[in-house]
Amino acid sequence: MTLPLITFSRRLRETPFTDRILVGGAQSFTVYNHTLLPSWFRSLEADYWHLVENVQVWDVSCERQVQLKGPDAEKLVQLMTPRDLSKAQADQCFYVPLCDEDGHILNDPIAIRVSDDTWWLSLADSDIYLWARGLANGMRLDVEISRPDVWPIAVQGPKAETLMARVFGEEVRSTRFFRYKRLPYHSHEFIVARSGWSGQGGFEIYIDDVELGQAVWDEFFVVGADLNVGHGCPNNIERMETGLLSFGSDMDYRHTPLQCGLDRYCQLDADLPSMSMDALRAQREQGVPSRLVGVVAPGVPVASRHSQLLVDGEPVGDITSQTLSARYDAWICFAYMESELIAALQESKGVLTLLCNNLEYDAVFSELPFKLDQMGLKTRT
Repeated sequence: MTLPLITFSRRLRETPFTDRILVGGAQSFTVYNHTLLPSWFRSLEADYWHLVENVQVWDVSCERQVQLKGPDAEKLVQLMTPRDLSKAQADQCFYVPLCDEDGHILNDPIAIRVSDDTWWLSLADSDIYLWARGLANGMRLDVEISRPDVWPIAVQGPKAETLMARVFGEEVRSTRFFRYKRLPYHSHEFIVARSGWSGQGGFEIYIDDVELGQAVWDEFFVVGADLNVGHGCPNNIERMETGLLSFGSDMDYRHTPLQCGLDRYCQLDADLPSMSMDALRAQREQGVPSRLVGVVAPGVPVASRHSQLLVDGEPVGDITSQTLSARYDAWICFAYMESELIAALQESKGVLTLLCNNLEYDAVFSELPFKLDQMGLKTRT
């Protein structure tokens, strides 16, 4: 099958690393925040195994930054999220659901406290710049909102720390999870965080000097040859096995954090000036009508985007993401199900079935993240 083409234009942003990932073998792209993001290089499964066994360099410049700068910067960030940021330290990064007045998720970025009066929101795939400006102007906050030229790249995989130390020095090893250091490279300091959209461990480097950033990229491939360093990108199989959610796929403007299993990022008992607090407290009290869960179906040879979940022969649920596991002989998915149905499945009151490619397979309900290693699944050979 011939892959469809993407037409490049000024509305579709390239990055300082687009030429490099094309040379590195990118086979497919998607569009994320109006920016090119590669989808796979070798194949989806081959990329998975390379990531979990080696180390990859990712162009994630699509994680565009919205910068909030001024005396009211932290006040604005706190207004946008139900996560308590009042004790934020100078080197911290936070995963934050951004929610509107009804508690619905608008984005789930990494918020970085760059300085006492400056925050970066490293965005998932939705526009937040205009919303932030609207809130700031409407509330007359003393804050300047901009979109700085910052181009994140990621180093992910079990050998990531070794590769990073070769380029940024041994100090990088002491960086704590979701913390960052300002590390020098040719007399310029980059913000380097221990974070990234995989469960394999790694770092994200916030490139604010294009020429030096390209030099960093190239050096990774020079000094990491013996580590089998390769080009890569966020991998759908790995992120689903890990339980990482994708905004726009697994949650969107219809959903609240309480429906997505993001309760731990919502400090609803704290006295916070977050615009979503009242709505989320009310939903916690009433209970969510539906929530995101996992489903596992062993023995499925080929996935289909037209798959359907059934209980006693009747269609149920809304599948948001699905894939074949690379490690286990199983199809896995994330799906929204009604809370009453989830309770019934937990008590085994109903048979869960996957209809895929006109064939039926026994399926098992699972809370997220998956515990695939505890489910007695056969491993793929």
